Amino acid sequence: MRYASCRNCVASYVEATVTAHPSIQIDPETGIPDLIRRLADDSKRLASDEVRLAKLEMHQNVRSAVRGSIQLAIALAFGIVAAVALTVLLVMLVSAALNHNYWAGALIVGAVELAGGGLLLKRGLSAVATPSSTLAASRESLKDTAAWVRHPARR
Repeated sequence: MRYASCRNCVASYVEATVTAHPSIQIDPETGIPDLIRRLADDSKRLASDEVRLAKLEMHQNVRSAVRGSIQLAIALAFGIVAAVALTVLLVMLVSAALNHNYWAGALIVGAVELAGGGLLLKRGLSAVATPSSTLAASRESLKDTAAWVRHPARR
């Protein structure tokens, strides 16, 4: 009998859950006005659920975009430090190969780094611009639900 109090907790939780969400009772004596009222209530609940779903999807899209932007910013910071160190090294190596003409080495290395930076910028912008979920599909579903609620005769 060691778990008797725990069993009582579970039983009361199950009872509270069942009473919080009662099953739908079908009464043959229910009139048309009651059925229409229930239909209107269900339609309102459906519309509010659709709006809540759209908000959740928007929140997820924003969170994904922020996460991608933060990752791009951190990568940019590390890239700048590494690019400066490698630039100095490459300028020295290219200049040594060109009879110590430092201006020519700096020009060649700068052009190569500019091309690489442009390529990485293009890839990063395309990654941030791509949404991860189907916000357009949610918006279309919400429009369909609103039209269904407004024009009940078309069902």
